[in-house]
Amino acid sequence: MKLNELLDSKPLYYTKFDSNRIVEAYELIKDKINHPKAIQLIGTNGKGSTGRTIAHLANKSGLNVGHFTSPHILDFKERFWINGKFATNKELENANSKLFNMLGKEVALSLSYFEYQALLAFVLFENLDLIVIEAGLGGEFDATSVKSYDLSVITPIGLDHSDFLGNSIKEVATTKLKAMAKKALIAKQESKEVYTIAKEIAKSKNSKLYFYEDLSKDRFESIKALLSSKNWADYLIENITNATIALDIMQIDYKLQDLKSLNLFGRFYKLKPNIIIDVGHNTLAAKAIVKALPKRVNLIFNILNDKDYKEVLKILKPKINEVKIIKINTQRATNLKELEELLESLNIKYSYFNGEIKENREYLVFGSFYVVEEFLKQVGIKEIKS
Repeated sequence: MKLNELLDSKPLYYTKFDSNRIVEAYELIKDKINHPKAIQLIGTNGKGSTGRTIAHLANKSGLNVGHFTSPHILDFKERFWINGKFATNKELENANSKLFNMLGKEVALSLSYFEYQALLAFVLFENLDLIVIEAGLGGEFDATSVKSYDLSVITPIGLDHSDFLGNSIKEVATTKLKAMAKKALIAKQESKEVYTIAKEIAKSKNSKLYFYEDLSKDRFESIKALLSSKNWADYLIENITNATIALDIMQIDYKLQDLKSLNLFGRFYKLKPNIIIDVGHNTLAAKAIVKALPKRVNLIFNILNDKDYKEVLKILKPKINEVKIIKINTQRATNLKELEELLESLNIKYSYFNGEIKENREYLVFGSFYVVEEFLKQVGIKEIKS
């Protein structure tokens, strides 16, 4: 069964979650594939940029490296990065054929969209030296957590996906941190409660913890100076710094100079001199963005209905001249009438994005992967850099 045909038969989201489904499927393949050294990224924000930095530097050092991330922006292949390039259709089809045969038709069809692609990544990357795997929504019961890892990198944790993970930082952090490996690196956290929970879980699992704030020291400033020409936001420099610490823990050599060729498309990315695109989609991302923006912008915006978009807009308001609502193609998009009413209540001027970009205006495209995808399509960009 072809990969596209198989994935198209699966809904993107299941209303009923079965944690045993992926465990039973993994049992069918785990003794039939190779298992390289592996790092798992768990958290709310920063997984993509941290993971890509780890993969990029390790690859530049001479290792064969795979990086699995989600969701994608324009093309499904973006989720599977191998040695600096997205996987080819042929590579994905070969991995799909092997995985489908190991699972059998019934099991393959029963898996969710994300579960199947997580297993696909394990098969696709099996002969590499290092794999960097980004968790999906959760941690403990995430599809990527069925295998063991040499290191967990815990990126900043905040409130998101409350329907699945809980309504408090304690609940969200506990679910995510229970996937902790025997070694875990804890990034700089907004909530101190995350550190407390991490220590409790590490003690129960006999895991060794490493903390960004203990190990970054002057490294952040050195990396910021090195990458000054890129004008990256501080939160990205923190993610990059965290990635270098992860490589140190894994005892993988790297050269900081190789950061100059690092591409973080969609992460506070300057598409044009007056256009920044960012796939952030929650309050934690909004707080980072508002600190990073040097001036007020026209915000090209939409968001999914399970996000706290009122709080997101309240956070961003000091840097907003006007909101340009962009329509996105998903049933999960927030109700446009409700969004209009919210903008009016916040006294934020708004109109609908019609594809026009004025050279004398500054723009931020933000709110969802769907928002960035739709914007790129409207301005004529059909593929992105790996």
